[in-house]
Parts: sequence; structure tokens; C-alpha cells
Amino acid sequence: MSVELEGRITGEGRPVILLHGLFGSADNLGAVARGLEDQWQIHALDLRNHGGSPHTDTMDYPSMAEDVLAYMDRQGLDKAAVLGHSMGGKVAMQLALAAGERIERIIVADIAPVTYKPRHDAILEGLISLDLQAVKSRKDADAQLAEQVETQAVRQFLLKNLERVPRGEQQAGQPVFRWRLNLSVIERCYSNLAAAPEGGSYKGPVLFIKGADSAYIQEKHREAIASLFPAAQVKVIQGAGHWLHAEKTGTFVALCRRFLQD
Repeated sequence: MSVELEGRITGEGRPVILLHGLFGSADNLGAVARGLEDQWQIHALDLRNHGGSPHTDTMDYPSMAEDVLAYMDRQGLDKAAVLGHSMGGKVAMQLALAAGERIERIIVADIAPVTYKPRHDAILEGLISLDLQAVKSRKDADAQLAEQVETQAVRQFLLKNLERVPRGEQQAGQPVFRWRLNLSVIERCYSNLAAAPEGGSYKGPVLFIKGADSAYIQEKHREAIASLFPAAQVKVIQGAGHWLHAEKTGTFVALCRRFLQD
């Protein structure tokens, strides 16, 4: 059953839907939205169990694709282009494979249509074990999370999901911070999120953008890409890793614009 996703609409023109990665939200693709909204109508969505969207007991790519299709129906979008990063890229691929007639074209940022080995065990452990009762400030949360997640930039990204409980909702003796993420379901459904998208093939235009310093798209994945997306092209951004849209925003946006205008 689909859920009603939180979305932010900017710009005018043909619709482009933006889908963020695991532990993220629509805000992560804000610079991309700003780089495209002069020519396209941008729909930046929070996927289920993330950001301002509803929490659910299930999480897999068919369900997440249904959420996006339901959003398109509510917005009266018969067809749209879709841009997704990482987990959002797999949702974009699932959309194209399951409902290709609704998808004009897709841009997949640094993820392949394959099943990956677990990569987020330390992050999940750190987030779930964080003692919210002891957190009185983001500095407190950062200090706790540092025991599991060494890189400060990664911790800063993750802690964007920590919000202060509104004063009117605070209760004596209860934590003053809470997660926007549905961590228990993300942990339980992690194998679904590591899995490949399901379906036959999508013959429409597809652009895969890889960060040269990232291992998410490898030479061995080209066969899977070609099998599912026979019209796909792959572009590589030098000097960028998995967060290519943030590390090389200008280059990333330029590639997207060129592809969307084609």
C-alpha cells in the first residue's frame, strides 16, 4: 500500500522528480534542484521512512516506486523524468522497469542495478545505539556517534535527521531530540535496500553518472546495466566519489541539463 510522500515543488516546465539516498532527504539534492528549476518543474521528494514522509512497517523498491507513482497521480503528472541518487537511483530504476510508460527518462547517480553487500552496518549500529535520553545538544549526539562513525562529514549528514521535539510536545523525563528516520524498519529491511531493482527492461533514455573515486558502479556492472537499460549511457565525473552531486555540483548539473534537454 502506498503512502503520501512529502514533496517540495519549484520551477516551471516539464516535471523532474528528485529522489535522495539512504539516510537522506529531499534537502540533500537542493543544489541540483536549484540548478534545474529555471527550465524544469522540480518535485523533490522525501522517500518513505525518511524526512517528512510517513513511517511504514515495510520498505522495498516495488513499494517505494508505488509511493512515487501515487505522488504523480495526486499531482496530475502523466509522465515525468526521474533523477535518483544511490537508494533513490534504485527507486528510479524500479519505476522505469515497472511503469516505463510513466517515465520519460531517468538519471541514476552512482548506483548500479545490482545487489550489494552490506555497507552501512557501523552507521546503523551507531544511529540505533545513540542514547537520545543523554542528548541535550547536537554536540552530544555527535560525540556519541563518533564512536561508530569516524568521518565528521558523514556524521554531520546523518545528524541532519535528528530534530528537536517541539516544546509543546516535550514531556518531563523524555528525550528532547528524536529521529526523523524510521531506524528500526530501515535496519530490518536493509537487505531489501541492498537488493537489485526488479523487472524486465526499460528501453527509454537512461543516464548513469559515476563518481570516478566511488566503487558503486564498476566495470563488472556494465552487463547488468546493458541488459536492463539497453539505451543507457554512462558518464564519469573525475575527482568525485559517491556524493558526486555535492562534490562536483556544477559538473553534475551540467550533465543532467544536457541529458534532460536531449
